[in-house]
Amino acid sequence: MAAALETLQALLQTLSEIKELPCNRESLESLIYWRDVKKSGIVFGAGLVTLVAISCFSVISVFAYLSLLALVGTVAFRIYKSVTQAVQKTNDGHPFKEYLELDLTLSQEKVQHIAGVAVAHLNGFTAELRRLFLVEDMIDSIKFGVILWVFTYIGAWFNGMTLVILAFVSLFTLPKVYENNKASIDTYLDLVRTKLTEITDKIRVAIPIGNKKPVAAATESDKDK
Repeated sequence: MAAALETLQALLQTLSEIKELPCNRESLESLIYWRDVKKSGIVFGAGLVTLVAISCFSVISVFAYLSLLALVGTVAFRIYKSVTQAVQKTNDGHPFKEYLELDLTLSQEKVQHIAGVAVAHLNGFTAELRRLFLVEDMIDSIKFGVILWVFTYIGAWFNGMTLVILAFVSLFTLPKVYENNKASIDTYLDLVRTKLTEITDKIRVAIPIGNKKPVAAATESDKDK
């Protein structure tokens, strides 16, 4: 659980420092930190409505209706601009020219970079699961079992779509709350992590099987044999 707190604090710290990342993350930072309230409100509202709709109706129906609504809107806007240009005798061109000329292609280097990062995370995740399920460290496996036990209750209380909605809402609320109260939140997280570490150390002492044998000690023992 101490590791989970460290992960949570690292995640919050990362989210609070998104503005320091390359420019392709600036739009995400602007959205989740509500730099532009109007833009963030539109994205948050549209995303939340979409997720709630998916939880109530099939994904195919939601996708079809949203796509149809978007298509009707773009066609109506195109007709409106065409009529306006004909009446005013102007030649402003295609109303969506800016978006039609937008480059949406992914470079081979970027795809390879994304694939490399994904594979690295997948390998790390697989190795960690193997370590936990095969009980390389007794204490870590017990903590993992407790987490799985907690998840059984979470699964009984919420379905998958509800958790996705909660995660989406948290994405637009927790980073801003953490940014405004970073000092106090870090203090409490450090305090809880310290207490959990102390408890874990006591358990490791009480359960010797959970302790890993030091390399140096193992070498000396082998020499004595």
